[in-house]
Amino acid sequence: MQKKTFSILPLVLAIAAASLVPASASFARGHKATKPAAAKKARASLNALPPLAAQISLAGNPPALPAKAWLIMDSESGEVLASANADEALPPASLTKMMTSFLVEQALRSGKLKQTDLVSVSENAWCRGSSTESCMYLPLNSQATVIDILRGIVIQSGNDASKAIAEHMAGSEEGFAKLMNAEAQRLGMKNTHFVNPTGLPDPQHKSSALDLAILARAIIRDSKDYYPIYAERDFKYNGIKQGNRNALLYTDPSVDGLKTGHTQEAGYCLVTSSKRNDMRLITVILNTDSAQARADQTRTLLGWGFSSFEKATPIQPNTVVTKAKVSFGKADMVDAGLAAPWSLTVPRGQTVETAVEITPGLEAPIAKGTVVGKVIATSKGKVVGETPLVAQADVERAGFLMRGWQHVAKLFGK
Repeated sequence: MQKKTFSILPLVLAIAAASLVPASASFARGHKATKPAAAKKARASLNALPPLAAQISLAGNPPALPAKAWLIMDSESGEVLASANADEALPPASLTKMMTSFLVEQALRSGKLKQTDLVSVSENAWCRGSSTESCMYLPLNSQATVIDILRGIVIQSGNDASKAIAEHMAGSEEGFAKLMNAEAQRLGMKNTHFVNPTGLPDPQHKSSALDLAILARAIIRDSKDYYPIYAERDFKYNGIKQGNRNALLYTDPSVDGLKTGHTQEAGYCLVTSSKRNDMRLITVILNTDSAQARADQTRTLLGWGFSSFEKATPIQPNTVVTKAKVSFGKADMVDAGLAAPWSLTVPRGQTVETAVEITPGLEAPIAKGTVVGKVIATSKGKVVGETPLVAQADVERAGFLMRGWQHVAKLFGK
C-alpha cells in the first residue's frame, strides 16, 4: 500500500502544477477546441483595425470606422459625403465582380449578348466542387444561359461563372481583364487595375473605395434593367440554392445592392446602396475584420448619411430662370430654364443659394434646348452643384438688313 501511494505522488503533483499554469500550450489548444466560436471572436478582435476617422466630410460628426478605407456617396450627384483613405489602392476581393457583371449588363443592353445565349464551362472555369471558393457550381463542359450566369455572379459570387463569361466574351480571363481596365478608365476609376474577373488575389489586382463607388453608381445608373438582380436574396442553380451574402438585404428594406467580398488579404468588404424617400446613398467598406463588422459599419454609415443630409431643390422645374441675350436673331432675348428637374444633397438645415452664368456671345440661330448657360448652387460659400440652362424657344436668324443694323449697333456699343 505504501509503495502504491508513493508511485502516484509525482503524478498528483504534476497535475496540481499544471492547474496553476493556464497559459500553457496544451491549455490553449484545449480551450480552442472546446470553444471555437469564442476563439474565432477573440482572433477577430485582435485583428480589428483602430477606428479610422473621416478625412473628408460635408457634415458634422461623421463616424470613425475600423476599416482600412471607407466612403459614403450621394448616388445622384456622385458627391462624396464623407470618406477615409478613399483613394488608397487595396485588394477588392469579389467586389471585382461588379465590373464583371457590369460588362455583361452593358453587352446585354447593346445586343452583343442575349439573355438566352449559352456559355460553355471550360476546365479552367470549373470549380471542381471546391468549398474553398465561391462557386455557382456549374458542371464541367456544361452550358448555362447568360442571364443565369449573371445571377450566379451577382448573387452567388461565382468564380466559375465569372471565368466562364470572361472566356465567352473575350476568349480568356486575360483578355477580359483588358476590357475591365478599359471600362474602368472610361468611368474615371483612377486607382484601379484588374488582373482577373473574380478578385482572386494577385499583387497587381487593386481598386479603391472611391473607384468602387464610381462603379456602383454606374451600375445603378446604366444597368436599370438588371439592377434588381442585386437585391435578390437567393438563387438556385444545378439543384443548389445559395443565399446572397449581403446581410443588409435581409434586415434593411431600403438596401437593394450591391456586392460583398472576402479574401484573407482583402479582409471583409461590402459595397451597398440604399434608397430612402428620394435619396439614394452608396457606401463602401474595405478590409474590416468580419462579415458582421462590414454589415455593422455599413449600417452606421447609412444611419449617419440619411440623418445628416437632405434633398434640396434650388429651382423648380418648368420655370424661366433668366433671359439670355442673343445677337443677329429675330428676337434679341430668349427665355432660359432648366433642362431637367434638379435636386442636390446638402447638410440638413443649410441654405442653398444660386447664381446664373450666361454663355457670352450667343448668336442666332438657336434651337430650343440649346445650352445657353448654367446655374451654380452654393452653400456656406462652397459650390455644391451646377446644372445647365437651356433655351426655352427657337430663335431664328434675322434677315440681312437687320443683321447689318445689329452689326453697326454692336460696333458703336449700342
